[in-house]
Amino acid sequence: MKVRVDEATCIGCGVCENLCPDVFKLGDDMKAKVLLPETDLSCAKDAADSCPTAAITVEE
Repeated sequence: MKVRVDEATCIGCGVCENLCPDVFKLGDDMKAKVLLPETDLSCAKDAADSCPTAAITVEE
């Protein structure tokens, strides 16, 4: 899966990092960063589904 974060939409709530810390991390600017832009970890999809602003895109 390909994972992307729209940093303009991200509010830095940290849900993605909590659900999938191997793929997401909050940066110094409090915006989510993608650590693994290509992954098979299902938690990436869970994080996308849980993002309150729909800033995460996961393409299979």
